[in-house]
Amino acid sequence: MPLSLEDRIATASGEIPAEIVLRGGRVFDTITGAFLEGDVAIAGGTIAGVGTYDAAEIIDVSGKILTPGFIDTHLHIESSLVTPFEFDRCVGPRGITTAICDPHEIANVIGVPGIEYFLDAATRTCMDIRVQLSSCVPSSHMETAGAEIGAEELAALHGHPQGIGLAEFMNFPGVIHRDPGCMAKLHAFAGQHIDGHAPLLRGQDLNAYIAAGIRTEHEATTAEEALEKLQKGLRILIREGSVSKDLQALMPLITERNSPYIAFCTDDRNPLDIAEQGHLDHMIRTAIAAGCEPLAVYRAATLSAAEAFGLKDRGHIAPGKRADIVVMESLAECRAEIVFSGGIRLTPEAYAARQTIPPVGRASVKAPAITPASFRTTSNRAETDVIGILPGKIITEHLHETIPVEDGDKRPDPSRDLIKIAVIERHGRNGNIATAFVKGFGLQKGAIASTVCHDHHNIAVVGASYEDMALAATRLTEIEGGFTVACDGQILAELPLPVAGLMSEAPFEEVEQTLRTLRAAALSLGVTLEEPFLQLAFLALPVIPNLKITDRGLVDVMKFEIIG
Repeated sequence: MPLSLEDRIATASGEIPAEIVLRGGRVFDTITGAFLEGDVAIAGGTIAGVGTYDAAEIIDVSGKILTPGFIDTHLHIESSLVTPFEFDRCVGPRGITTAICDPHEIANVIGVPGIEYFLDAATRTCMDIRVQLSSCVPSSHMETAGAEIGAEELAALHGHPQGIGLAEFMNFPGVIHRDPGCMAKLHAFAGQHIDGHAPLLRGQDLNAYIAAGIRTEHEATTAEEALEKLQKGLRILIREGSVSKDLQALMPLITERNSPYIAFCTDDRNPLDIAEQGHLDHMIRTAIAAGCEPLAVYRAATLSAAEAFGLKDRGHIAPGKRADIVVMESLAECRAEIVFSGGIRLTPEAYAARQTIPPVGRASVKAPAITPASFRTTSNRAETDVIGILPGKIITEHLHETIPVEDGDKRPDPSRDLIKIAVIERHGRNGNIATAFVKGFGLQKGAIASTVCHDHHNIAVVGASYEDMALAATRLTEIEGGFTVACDGQILAELPLPVAGLMSEAPFEEVEQTLRTLRAAALSLGVTLEEPFLQLAFLALPVIPNLKITDRGLVDVMKFEIIG
């Protein structure tokens, strides 16, 4: 329970005992970089002070280092493929005590009830989940989503204790050209935190975007791009997800001088990658191993992240701050041994004591009947626009290939790594099916399909065989969404995601194990990508350059128009 102001002062001064004391460790100060000796006293979910204290419970942390809890500044929990409660249990023990999420994945499927589900869940988790209100549902006019959310609906969600402003404004052309719908949302949130999303945007267009009130941005993929954004007042959120991996490119900016204006985020990271590599702890280890200053790295992961979003109560082990504390052996190794979130030690018992709520968005897959003929690409021109995958990035190349027309159709050609991609509207609104070609999967046979398809979350399927594409896509309706891998008329592996076609109701450990099976099945088809399922999902996001596909056709993102 929170302490009264009087008891908080009395505990800090040592007049009354604290609830918990961490004794014998060294506190890493995220302001000066110094190591501070002394007990860390916790009471009422906050830090009373660092000094000499007594408490009802004393925990020996001799020889250990104490840092503030880590803050993930931008992610979509749905893309972890588990519910907020399982995400909490998955990443909390790694030291993540605050997550700033944008539930626009579920919002694009079921609308406002999806955001309300996350707001409600966030009041019950051990970690502190802050919810930004999804600004782009749908992300553009060039796709069919399951819902539309306007300024009035967003304004009605104002004031929730777990809310924290407007989520990433993906329609940057709409901002620059003052689209009325975009302007209404920006006016509604004027003076509040507005998160950005402006890949490759530079010069005066970037000036215009920032002038709209945008404060943070996570889409920089080069140090040059990120530096310009920093110099123009944007706080940069360096991203390292399962697909988008920008840490290596942006490491030169992680210095003690820049770090007050830099934070870390994962955006999209699944349980398998978290198990094998880590979460923000992985980013911290990687940056320090590459030579970045530990103070700059830990400051970005804690205090700078808190400051960027106006969370003045965390990011520093100091009197009056929220008791978010990570106990570890080494800054360089960053392996959490004990984690406190709001004064609660993250243990199996703490997670079991939470009051969870049932998920929403069941039976959301309402796709049309699909046959092998659904994937024919009728044309009389051999010249073909092709989506070119860039491994480790969600931006793509706009390639041009010659693909012969046979019987009025352009067929996949695995020998040239040219396979068919299709997006199938699955919300029951129009039954659209669009087809195109993609290069970079390495797939030689079979098909892969998914209802995790940013941000409209229709069905995306790639394949070398129309029959297997139809099988993989049809199976998704039967399992209420998820991932499927098919070959030679058989489903080789699948992961049901029945919560809006995005999340499993299973424990994260089960999801992790199923993802291993799916990865092996994808590799058996010849796939060379490290994360084929999320890479597939981003091929349908029409606000990330250069060439993408939605249920309405191929999208030239730089022109912001459908070209075929």
